[in-house]
Amino acid sequence: MKWKAFFNSLSKECQFKPPATESEIVAVKDILEIELPRRLAQLYNETNGVYGDYGISFIWSTEQTIRENVFCRNAHQQSGVNSLLFFADAGNGDLFGYLIEKDTIQSEKIHIWNHENGSRRIVAASLKKFLEGWIMGELNV
Repeated sequence: MKWKAFFNSLSKECQFKPPATESEIVAVKDILEIELPRRLAQLYNETNGVYGDYGISFIWSTEQTIRENVFCRNAHQQSGVNSLLFFADAGNGDLFGYLIEKDTIQSEKIHIWNHENGSRRIVAASLKKFLEGWIMGELNV
């Protein structure tokens, strides 16, 4: 998939970083001890983060992905956040991510983790569907 073209088809506001380097992608895998989902890895090979106007982050950079996941895993050890790989935030403290089962990501479904009560629910069937809904304002959080 051509991710930049996809983003531009949704919004002309999207701003892209240069592609993630191999070492940046490996750092995510090594530090978070998880293989990146194929589509997220493809996206990082095109751009190391996607942003909109006013600093809105549609997809975190690899650096922010590491930082936010490590922080959440340390700060919320009892809430089950270790079972999610976060890659974006809702702007209200809630986070979007993939479910980790048996030390791997086995589904393309995107979950939202509620920072207030630790609950989670599925918000999209795939990264593409998540981004369509999120950027177009059709995704309810």
